[in-house]
Amino acid sequence: MAETERLTYVALCGRLGYGDPPESLEAALEHDPAFIGVDAGSTDPGPYYLGSGKPFVSDAQVRRDLLPALEAAVARGIPLIIGSAGGSGAAPHVDHFTAMLEDVASQRGLSFDLAVVYTDADSAMVEEALAEGRVEPCGLGPELTPAALHRVRNPVAQVGTEPIIEALAGGADVVVCGRCCDTAIFAALPIMNGFDPGLVLHAAKIAECGTLSARPEGANDCLLCTLHSDSFEVVPANPERACTPRSVAAHSLYEQPDPLRFVEPEGIVDLSETDIQATDERTVRVSGTRLRESGQPTVKLEGAELAGFRSIALAGIADPRIIENIDVIQERVRATVAGRTGSASDTYEISFRRYGLDAVSWAPLGEAAVPGFALDLSAADLDGDGTDDLTALCADRENSVRCRVTPVLVRGRRHEALPSLLTGLRAFRALAADLSGDGRAELFAANLDSHDVSAWMDAAGEGAPRYRSLPEIGAGVGCIALAAPDLDGDGDLDLLVVDSANDGVSVILNDAPR
Repeated sequence: MAETERLTYVALCGRLGYGDPPESLEAALEHDPAFIGVDAGSTDPGPYYLGSGKPFVSDAQVRRDLLPALEAAVARGIPLIIGSAGGSGAAPHVDHFTAMLEDVASQRGLSFDLAVVYTDADSAMVEEALAEGRVEPCGLGPELTPAALHRVRNPVAQVGTEPIIEALAGGADVVVCGRCCDTAIFAALPIMNGFDPGLVLHAAKIAECGTLSARPEGANDCLLCTLHSDSFEVVPANPERACTPRSVAAHSLYEQPDPLRFVEPEGIVDLSETDIQATDERTVRVSGTRLRESGQPTVKLEGAELAGFRSIALAGIADPRIIENIDVIQERVRATVAGRTGSASDTYEISFRRYGLDAVSWAPLGEAAVPGFALDLSAADLDGDGTDDLTALCADRENSVRCRVTPVLVRGRRHEALPSLLTGLRAFRALAADLSGDGRAELFAANLDSHDVSAWMDAAGEGAPRYRSLPEIGAGVGCIALAAPDLDGDGDLDLLVVDSANDGVSVILNDAPR
């Protein structure tokens, strides 16, 4: 049983520096949270920032988000917990962030007890663990070797809740932690207060990215989480967002290979009996999640090795001859570089990123002259060659009541317009659809003023279509739209006509024998 029956906290945003509306934080604080937590790091930007010791979010952005959260926590006497400080959580990042924090506090005259948790991995300790067989690959990654370890810069251990709990137990008002699991930020104090660790870690999983678990989604807003002895609830502080069972379930799977469990240093979080229910239009309650022991506690090692220095060249190619031979050209570039540098291929890397090939510019397919000005287009195979053609509905330039349907055959990059077909009065929409099932679409025009549908059928059977008129189809008053679904499930397309004057739909079932 928890020491308290209820505990609420605020997840400030998905990443410190990505922004959160000040009014959302103010609204969240009205719920008397026990602490404010925020993740300040990620591996998403790649290994450069870990290896270089540099942050990937500007100081100005971090200061903007940090100040209101720090002032709110100090004013209310609640902890502020910041994880993976500086972006990657190694000592250079933590030191840079801590100096910034102290500068912000000094400028505002804020006083608090600060705990700084370093999570750098000692290379000698890791090498000893390697020798004892206590290091294994994470997922499909390569095995770590002593030689590779010596090349690694800024190795860190992604820790769980224990170091943060120790800092809070020691009386810290603000905890700045090096590299840690996102969940550790939000799970440490609740576990310290006796709440069920399975529910706590699941709640932390939802909270880690702020309102990325809400709709409209986005990591740049505040999420409120309230823990109970048998469940937890999540709701965005911003009234314009809402959590739904689907959005919360989706974030439970976020970045996880297994839909029924995820692994943390504390153990395996089991979702097999999890129940997710909406309690109102914006709030979701979760229960049934359990923590299973995983045996020996683990931490994930992260490090970056200098692979070289990168140059990037961008080029858009529209020449069809180059596109056709792009593979040959790339291999010739590789061979030329190798021949001219005289360097072994393992001392450099050339990586081609092809981003669309012929999608750099759109080559027009040509034009086909049609009478009058176009009102509508429909696409379907008119001549049975397996390629969609076009049907254009055009109005007379002198008398817009007179309209014509013009079939246009697509022949590669060439268009061939066939003789135009006169419609009823003031045709409004055109449709090409294969109601006969012979692979050659029939043509239809919805006539607004003559209150019927004109129809034409191919009489040639092969080659270029040769159309003959069919009797007009009566379809109510003011025909303005056409569609051809299979309404009765017999495999044949039927015809729907929207009648503007009657606010209705005429249904014409296709029962013609094959």
